[in-house]
Amino acid sequence: MVRDRLRTGFEKIDRVWSEVTNVLADTIPGIRVVKAFAQEQREATRFREANQHNLVVNDKLNKVWSLFTPSISLFTEIGLLVVWAFGIWQVANNQITVGVLTAFLAYIGRFYGRLDSMSRIVSVTQKAAAGAKRIFDVLDHVSSVPEPAQPVQLDHVNGALTLREAGFRYGNRAVIRGLNLHIAPGEMIGLVGHSGSGKSTLVNLICRFYDLSEGAILLDGVDIRTLAVADYRRNIGLVLQEPFLFFGTIADNIAYGQPTANRAQIVAAARAAHAHEFILRLPHGYDSLVGERGQGLSGGERQRISIARALLIDPRILILDEATSSVDTETEKEIQKALDNLVRGRTTIAIAHRLSTLRQADRLVVMDRGQIVEVGPHDELMAREGAYYRLYQAQARNVDTDPDDGDRDD
Repeated sequence: MVRDRLRTGFEKIDRVWSEVTNVLADTIPGIRVVKAFAQEQREATRFREANQHNLVVNDKLNKVWSLFTPSISLFTEIGLLVVWAFGIWQVANNQITVGVLTAFLAYIGRFYGRLDSMSRIVSVTQKAAAGAKRIFDVLDHVSSVPEPAQPVQLDHVNGALTLREAGFRYGNRAVIRGLNLHIAPGEMIGLVGHSGSGKSTLVNLICRFYDLSEGAILLDGVDIRTLAVADYRRNIGLVLQEPFLFFGTIADNIAYGQPTANRAQIVAAARAAHAHEFILRLPHGYDSLVGERGQGLSGGERQRISIARALLIDPRILILDEATSSVDTETEKEIQKALDNLVRGRTTIAIAHRLSTLRQADRLVVMDRGQIVEVGPHDELMAREGAYYRLYQAQARNVDTDPDDGDRDD
């Protein structure tokens, strides 16, 4: 009974402690936002409430444990008292000798000592059991993208992607519906459309972060669900709007996708990403620490390091998700030069709200409500005066009236 209450208590403690750390994980990285909106008192109150909840749950468990340990000691002492009384009665009646009583008391004293030690271990073992249960809950979680029982091996990847009647649902809501598209090897496709049209979801499906609800995605004519997930993703390079850098050196971050890369390969990738010059200006060059999430670098510098990271693994398929939308015009030019090196010879799918950045795309795919409504080059789509034309004109008017709005066509 006590064991079960201890294990349940430790599970609750783990959950409430995670609430405390979640508050800190939100507040500390966002401290500038907190200060900018003068919400220090509110965040302090959130932390106190979470910490108070943690204190209450810990107190409940401590009450159980504070009763259990003295109870064991009390019963032990009562047992010794009973043995003393019964032993003295037997010695008085000449049934045992004083030596036998002394030996028995010594043995039972050692036995009770071990029993008391074992009772103290209960707390540690139940805490470990609660922690192990949380770990195995994660390890036993079934992935939404299961590995195939007999994965197909692709000796060489050309990079041809085909979406055949592709459909995807979030619960009961259809996000992608009946989508058909073929992307030739080395072709650059630009995905455009209003927010919520399904662009990012389509990219997530191509990366196989989710599996389709209907239809299929083919890589060189092979359904990607028949390929080993790790083998398939090794052929994909991803450059995000907000590049994520790990705590460590710049060289480690560039070589993240290929840890065995030597320094010459890392430098070559950085040169191609137009990052070599600013890296050399840092105090320790490629061995400089970038800080947590790359906070020691500017947005453009972080983006060029993420491009170098993608270049190093030499992917056949490249995903660019708003790669230049969060930087100034001058930095965008530098990043665009790096992207020109990155997309050369690779199948590329680019998402951009600033439609002017997709002029070099071979084809533009216009999406609306999870469906493709137009496909073609920029000039051809403008001549049709359809969905793309209206999107482009609306953005052009925003740029004319307010230059800052050009970056926010959400």
